[in-house]
Parts: sequence; C-alpha cells; structure tokens
Amino acid sequence: MKAYQELSKEELLSLKNQLEKEFEDAKGKGLKLDMSRGKPGVSQLALSMPMLDVISSASDMRTVLGNDTRNYGDLDGIGECRRLMANMMSVNKDNVVVCGNSSLNIMYDTVSRSMIKGVNGSTPWSKLDKVKFLCPVPGYDRHFRITEYFGIEMINVPLNDDGPDMDMVEKYVNNDPAVKGIWCVPKYSNPTGISYSDEVVKRFANLKPAAEDFRIFWDNAYCIHHLYEDRQDEILNILEECEKAGNPDMVYIFASTSKVTFPGSGVSAIASSLKNIDFIESQMTVQTIGHDKINQLRHARYFKGIEGMKEHMKKHADLMRPKFEAVENGLEKELAGLGIGTWTKPNGGYFISFDAMEGCAKAIVAKCKEAGVVLTGAGATYPYGKDPKDSNIRIAPSFPTPEEMAQATDLFVLCVKLVSVEKLLERMQ
Repeated sequence: MKAYQELSKEELLSLKNQLEKEFEDAKGKGLKLDMSRGKPGVSQLALSMPMLDVISSASDMRTVLGNDTRNYGDLDGIGECRRLMANMMSVNKDNVVVCGNSSLNIMYDTVSRSMIKGVNGSTPWSKLDKVKFLCPVPGYDRHFRITEYFGIEMINVPLNDDGPDMDMVEKYVNNDPAVKGIWCVPKYSNPTGISYSDEVVKRFANLKPAAEDFRIFWDNAYCIHHLYEDRQDEILNILEECEKAGNPDMVYIFASTSKVTFPGSGVSAIASSLKNIDFIESQMTVQTIGHDKINQLRHARYFKGIEGMKEHMKKHADLMRPKFEAVENGLEKELAGLGIGTWTKPNGGYFISFDAMEGCAKAIVAKCKEAGVVLTGAGATYPYGKDPKDSNIRIAPSFPTPEEMAQATDLFVLCVKLVSVEKLLERMQ
C-alpha cells in the first residue's frame, strides 16, 4: 500500500470508514491489558521463587566474614552482596554501597542530599538561585519527576542513536554553572533501547563542568538485561573513563535487581569514587542503621556470583524475547512503508519507543485505552509530561503474555492508522 501522505482525500475518507468499523469490532473484543509500566510478567517473577528457600529458620545467618545479618552493622551492605552488585555494575567492591530494594530511592536521596547538604562540601542546591538538570529525551519519566519535585529546571537534550547530543551537553555543562546534573540510562535506554557509544561515554568523562558539583546520574538499570545471546550491547565503564580523564568524582552509578529478582524485594546499589562514597555514608549514618541484610544474604547465596546472575538473566531473555518480537513483527507487518510511524528494535532492556506522526500520540493512547489497552501516558517520556511534538509513545511488552502482546499490537497499529488518517484529513481542511 502507498504511504498515507500520498493518498487522495477520497482515498483517506474511504480508509477512515474501513478503519472505524475495524475499531468498533476491536472494542467488542473486551481486551483488558495494562502496558503502562515495565513490570516483569508472572512467569518472570516465578524464576526467582527458589530464592525464597535459600534461607530458613535453620539457616546460618552469618556472612563470610562472620557478621550476623539479623543484627545491626554493615552500613554499606554485606561484603558478598557488595561484590555481587559490583560485578553486575563492572566496578570495584570498595566503590559500592548496597541499599534497599529501589535504585529510584537512592537517586531521590542523592538529589535530596544535594539540595540540603550540597555535594562534597559545596553550597547546598536549595540555597542557589537556579539549579538545572539536563534531560535526554525521550527518557525515563520517574527521573524527571524527581527533579521536578525539587523545583529543578529541566532542559531537553535530544537522544540520538548513539546517546545524548553531546555538542549540546558540552555547551551547557562546560559553560553554565547552574547545570548540576544530567539523567542518563546508558544501556538499553528507557524508552528507546539505544546504548551509548564509546565516543559518547568518553565525551561524558572528559566534560569540563563550570560547576564543581556537577554530577552525571548514570542509571545503569538494564546493564545485564539482554534479549539475544548473539546481539548484546556493551558500553565503556564510565567510572574508569572519568578516572582516566581526571574527573573521578563526576559520576554516580545506580543499579538494582528489581527486574532480576523481585521488583518489590530486590537490592539496589550506588557506585562512585571513594570520596563520593565517604560523603554519602557520612549522611547515611544519620538516615539509617542499615538496609535489609537478610535480603542481601539471600541474593548472594542464591546467585553465588555474577555468573549465576547472568545465567538467570538468560531465562528472563527467553521469556521477554517473544514479547518484543510480537510487537516488532506486528509493527513491521502493518505499518512499514506507510509513513505514519517509526520504532526502535532494541537488543535489550524493557521498552520499545514508537514515534507517531506529529500531533498524534495523545490521540493514539486515548484510542487504545478506549478499546481496552492501557499504555504509558503520551508525554511521559519528556520533562513536565510535555512532548513538544506529541509523537512519542513508550511500549512496555514485559507484563502481558506473547499472545496478549500480539493482540495489543494489532489494536495499537489499528489506532495508529485511524488517528493518522484523521490527522491527514484535518491538515487537508
């Protein structure tokens, strides 16, 4: 079929009538699918159930160093779990603090700490006239909600196929002392699934910030979340690159097992320079006596090391891959060549990013909801929930079954077609 932009008004009107009938039929199917968040599916959660049997009332609850995980102590996490998370993040154990179940919580605390106490002795951000953050877009909505919550001005930076627009990043960071941070999802980015190139990572490490307290918030949430054995993205180690460039304190790295084991009961970690870690721990001693060491012990004993974790992730990939392929096949079959949408084909992570015609995303999401498929709200992948082109839609294939994903994709492409036709007819008028 021809691209929709090449169709005459009569052809578009005829197509609109046909699509409206198909949409009414689709509504009659009574679909009830929620793809609004990147939640692991039930089959993925089942993979980690044996971990609950690793520790019982008869278990030895001491770490390899003899510390009792039932009691106080090990503020920075038990040694074996620090080592596990360090290997997951490709850093040294000494550079890691293991925290609770949520890396988002650590990111919030890190921004909050900077607002209240500053960064390593610098002026607290709350006492400054203006604080700005760079936000590669489309990006992770929960990152943007943290900075918005604290009243930090957010600046959109285009996200290219190899990472953020580094010319723009360098211009802001190297010249504006009010720019204090940048949000990054460097591997299998949320939502596009792209991974940063070596050149981009090196340019990050070689930034010359106008602000001494500028920090890169490196959310490596999907560092081991590959979909394919033979197609795995790899990125340079940002902490090592920063050290080489003489900027050892410039980055915070975050990760968790939220999508490895249980989203509500995993472990999270932050990695950074020893100077940064000392500063963070000096305030953690006021905030907490320590995080759940029994859960840390459970994770360490279950995986027995990074290789055990990687084998576990292969099982996740086997479950996730058919879901992603159901979406990609449906999009390719129904939309290729029509000129009304483009989409990413990631090698890992949790999302597929779809760009509709300008001015169509909100209407597509609303149409899908009307017929029983809930997507992430249009605009969520931009700061303040405002997509300037109203075109980006995040697709989260993880929670439904592959069969449900195929159904949802059929409905999605139908809504894309219908809304696109309506937009083109509107332009003609």
